[in-house]
Amino acid sequence: MDAKSLPRVSILAYDGVNLFELGAALEIFTLSNALQPCYEVLVCAAREGGRIMAGPVRLEVEAGPSALLDAHTVIVPGWLDIDGPLPRAAIHVIQGASARGARIASICSGVFLLAEAGIMDGRRAAVHWSQARLLAERFPRIQVDSRVLYVDDGDVLSSAGRAAGLDLCLHIIRKDQGGKVARAVAQRMVIPAHRDGDQSQYIPASAQTQVDGLADLCAWMGRNLQRKISVDDMAARALMSRRTFIRRFEATTGTAPAEWLIQQRLARARELLEETIMPLDHIAFIVGFGTIDSFRHHFQRQFHTSPAAYRRRFRSGTDA
Repeated sequence: MDAKSLPRVSILAYDGVNLFELGAALEIFTLSNALQPCYEVLVCAAREGGRIMAGPVRLEVEAGPSALLDAHTVIVPGWLDIDGPLPRAAIHVIQGASARGARIASICSGVFLLAEAGIMDGRRAAVHWSQARLLAERFPRIQVDSRVLYVDDGDVLSSAGRAAGLDLCLHIIRKDQGGKVARAVAQRMVIPAHRDGDQSQYIPASAQTQVDGLADLCAWMGRNLQRKISVDDMAARALMSRRTFIRRFEATTGTAPAEWLIQQRLARARELLEETIMPLDHIAFIVGFGTIDSFRHHFQRQFHTSPAAYRRRFRSGTDA
């Protein structure tokens, strides 16, 4: 298939852009084409001339703003200095792309550019926990959410930290191309295809400690999802009292033990829905929910859709 007939993903390069985030977006969308033709991927300069200064690095970008005219998706990497002068060329390009109906997705502090462009008003936005107050103060019409890794609001998406940009890009690929492609990209990059939890597990706090034995316990639970595992079972296996175990588990993971286990079961269920035609009641049993009703309840609560609807949307027709 001709690359020009594929939906175009344009990654915006502008003065002051974060090179890690730009490179990560370029890598992850380019890798999606390794399995099957998915996107035409371009790095596009926000202004004519193509010379971009990113800290001490100068980039020569071949594609200019005109390459954004036909973009289906525009990825806006973060901004190195959110206290510095606004990158006006980038903001102007974002406004134009949004007006033409492109899907706009920001990584980390790139959300400030989307906010300044006026396309976040009245919307919920993900932001790095350390920048949440600043974003809320500057743009009070935005519903700032510093808990989640990313927010998908249809035509406008945002992610929290730099690594959360990978989560968001994988989400976009999963949404567009299906779970098989997203998993293949994640495997190539040696990252999780889906990260559970929220930002709380990454926020520094004196109460957060590394606890010997929890990694082994979590690995054991992941291998034994079909079992009925109580919090008392977890505590006994970790050689702690129930109260101490719960406190230390939450301090380490940011999640209650029972909720963590549910998230692992849901993650495995998603893989089975995407990869197999296994009946739903079998999946419910294999991942440890026991009954189809319990499986549906937890799946609906987490993903706001039913297991059957999720399978119809994300299972590839070539999956076994």
